[in-house]
Amino acid sequence: MTGASSGIGEALARHYAANGAQYDTLGILGILGTPDTPVTPATLGLAARRQRRLFDLVAELPGVHAPYPLDVADAPALEAAAGDFIARFGCPDIVIANAGISVGTLTGEAEDLPAFRRVLETNVLGMVHTFAPFIQAMQARGSGTLVGIASVAGIRGLPGAGAYSASKAAVIAYLEALRVELRSSGIKVVTLTPGYIATPMTAKNPYPMPFLLPADVAARRFARTIARGTRYAVIPWQMGLVAKLLRLLPNPLFDVLFARAGRKPRGLDL
Repeated sequence: MTGASSGIGEALARHYAANGAQYDTLGILGILGTPDTPVTPATLGLAARRQRRLFDLVAELPGVHAPYPLDVADAPALEAAAGDFIARFGCPDIVIANAGISVGTLTGEAEDLPAFRRVLETNVLGMVHTFAPFIQAMQARGSGTLVGIASVAGIRGLPGAGAYSASKAAVIAYLEALRVELRSSGIKVVTLTPGYIATPMTAKNPYPMPFLLPADVAARRFARTIARGTRYAVIPWQMGLVAKLLRLLPNPLFDVLFARAGRKPRGLDL
């Protein structure tokens, strides 16, 4: 699982390590096995930028796990990690692309351009880099599930978060396109669209966050959704209703309502 050293990724890692899965082994970004095998503790393959935090997490988890310190912007590094995992454990059944970053951005500020580039590179291309090394092996086997973590911030463009909203809108569209591309291959594509989850990323938000979920609760709901193979899900369901309303909101009304919305601080460490 990418982005495994904190937040949603860490919560998912702890959930699968403690509870196993409907398959028998959870690999880098996924699960290895067949639905007919008994439930056993999962073997995790975890990828993240923060090497020390990643190794500390792996040491805390029950079972045997494979850490891969890397940046998802580095496609060759992900390809090498995927190759190592497949060589050791076989092709995983589920691949979870979770890595993502968020920072406040303003288009009129020249110093924010690197932040725009970094957010889009990590959140969008990082997901492509995560899935690419596994697709041919899954196609050859005729089964597998690719899971992408999007966000309700991708439903409408949020002021002061242009880079993040654009990246998550792109992720939603990318996953939809990928789902249709792979429809006849036996590979499922699951789009998870979280609302507010209590993580280090959201802890910096200086505004109210309705329906905020603890990360461990969110991880359990994500795992259930993944196991069902749901094509698209907003979690929690209350934010799903908000998302539907946002889609229907006329542009003039949206502009008035969100012009003074709270904004994520600029200049955070990416």
